[in-house]
Amino acid sequence: MSALADAARSSDLAAALAARCAFPAPGNPVHCAVSGGADSTALAILAVCAGVRPVLWHVDHGLRDGGSDEAAAVVRLAESLGATAECRSVRVGHGPNLEARARAARYAALPDGVLTGHTLDDQAETVLINLLRGAGTTGLTGIKRHATRPLLGLRRSETRDLCAALGVAVLDDPMNGDARFLRTRVRGEVLPLLDDVSGRDVAAVLARQAALMRDDDELLDELAVFIDPTDAVALRSAPVALARRAIRAWLADPYPPDAACVERVLEVARGERTACAIGGSREVRRSRNRLTVA
Repeated sequence: MSALADAARSSDLAAALAARCAFPAPGNPVHCAVSGGADSTALAILAVCAGVRPVLWHVDHGLRDGGSDEAAAVVRLAESLGATAECRSVRVGHGPNLEARARAARYAALPDGVLTGHTLDDQAETVLINLLRGAGTTGLTGIKRHATRPLLGLRRSETRDLCAALGVAVLDDPMNGDARFLRTRVRGEVLPLLDDVSGRDVAAVLARQAALMRDDDELLDELAVFIDPTDAVALRSAPVALARRAIRAWLADPYPPDAACVERVLEVARGERTACAIGGSREVRRSRNRLTVA
């Protein structure tokens, strides 16, 4: 066993944090996405503490110089933990929607089921971003709890404290300070301002609200399953909140349609129009109280 793994296993802080994580049972192999930052580094360390067998995956997006140095740092981290590392390179050109395109390219290069270092702070940021973008209740549930996000109950400050306590150097992605990105400004400006105005830890409040919203959201999804979205009479008769959900689930491809599209389909169901565009050169038509996609 490596010195870092031994130190992590004997650390009271690491043990306390690992107990609040949701890793698979000891002995299971797992894939961990590791950028070299504090959150993903803590993910790798806590995976070892939890007794699973991690493979550390690093993806270089080719967006700046030094990508090979970051990959080498992740390889060294893996070696210090007695784990293995896999490094991949992708090319993402500068331009609009850079964050989204980089994320898509990254996940395309990572194995299915890879664990990520998302924390409670990421959860709070996601809820606020979705609110600013006009998301519905599903968007306000934030990041869904899933086996691939074992650190979602931890704070970002705790992952940093863990790395510092074990003497592990972490990388700081310059993009995290780039004010062109909405998440950067929410993290560095909006949340601190909300903390100051409210006198509270707003990230914790948002995470709790997201959990409560998720319970309600899941119940509404379960009820909406019983509505046939191709039956115009059923859509007209159902509570509008459930009718909307039935339509979103029906037309998801793979992402659900936006609110304006759902409202157009409801107008078709109500007989206010005979057809409507739903994007992608498709439309919903009504004939004899049945809705079809053409």
